[in-house]
Amino acid sequence: MNHPAQLLVVEDEKNVGETLAERLQVAGFQVTLATSAARARQAWRAQAPQLALLDVGLPDGNGFELAAELRGAVPKCAIVFLTAHGNPEQRVRGLELGADDYVTKPFHFRELLLRIQNCLKRAQDLAELPGEMRGVVRIGRARVDFERFSAEVDGVSHTLTHKECAVLRLLASRAGKAVSRDEILDKAWSADEFPTSRTVDNFIVRLRKLVEPDADEPRVIRSIRGVGYLLNEMHHE
Repeated sequence: MNHPAQLLVVEDEKNVGETLAERLQVAGFQVTLATSAARARQAWRAQAPQLALLDVGLPDGNGFELAAELRGAVPKCAIVFLTAHGNPEQRVRGLELGADDYVTKPFHFRELLLRIQNCLKRAQDLAELPGEMRGVVRIGRARVDFERFSAEVDGVSHTLTHKECAVLRLLASRAGKAVSRDEILDKAWSADEFPTSRTVDNFIVRLRKLVEPDADEPRVIRSIRGVGYLLNEMHHE
């Protein structure tokens, strides 16, 4: 028997948050409501959520900073940003932080519900690793643990976002073969997020900083002109 997914709703407008939490509970989720960043931290320490809905504007911080903390504390948690602004720069920032989705207020509840379900499905797919991806995998200079969403470089552990993990895992599953930008977008992002090829390139830049001996002269993740990227080095430890 499947247990209801645990959601954390971080919304500083009490009435909005309570209404949203109630409707999500009716839809079959377990929901914890937090009206501030401080209460959100208390909530995820008490019970790790599977997905967090984070309002960008909070009385004691902002959702972007809180997302970075949450990602470090609960790496497997999916993150959806809620914002009253349709600001493209905020959307890009959310994507760059590895958000699983980004919803602008006002929104239709059924649309939000569908996005939550899609995010949970993608997170579950990411957690179901094929045998060759289990355990610690050496990619360039990084020791990558896909199950823990982490990469260790020179003894320092780095948390991987869901998006970073999805991109790196796709490349690793095709090691030695070129993967197109379009396929990377299709596998790691939803169409609702409006990602672009530049979004993929930015994630590759970040991953290269982890895995390459020299990020300015990439050898581990090679660029294939007019196609996409190819992972050169991977082996199990």
